[in-house]
Amino acid sequence: MAIKLTAQHLDEIRRHGESTYPYECCGLLLGHVVSGEKVVAETYAAENAKEEGAQHNRFLIPPAAVRAAEAYARKQKREILGFYHSHPNAPARPSQFDLDHAWPFYSYVIVSVREEQAVDLTCWQMRDDRSCFDPEEMVRTEDRD
Repeated sequence: MAIKLTAQHLDEIRRHGESTYPYECCGLLLGHVVSGEKVVAETYAAENAKEEGAQHNRFLIPPAAVRAAEAYARKQKREILGFYHSHPNAPARPSQFDLDHAWPFYSYVIVSVREEQAVDLTCWQMRDDRSCFDPEEMVRTEDRD
């Protein structure tokens, strides 16, 4: 399955990662599945609720915040397609921590941020058997007004 995002969505993720550096940013991807592809309609920034000493390499979106995002998505007639977060001073590849806390189906966009600059952005999807992540194709679509 591929995920479609606009340049604006990608820029929002990059900027969020840069603005929270040297800590991890996090958020959700909202949209629809259309003809077997995830089509992102908007990014939904979340606050990293991980304890302050761990925010440089961990993020936490608490259940109440996910429920709030789900309620917001329903009002917009959208669904949660995935999540994004940053890796400050680390590659845009899933960590073991990411694998331990992920779910199949969802897309996981990771932006690598070094010295306050987003340098790489990748997308991953967990295998159904939860054994590892596979790269997920990101398709850039036209921005919508």
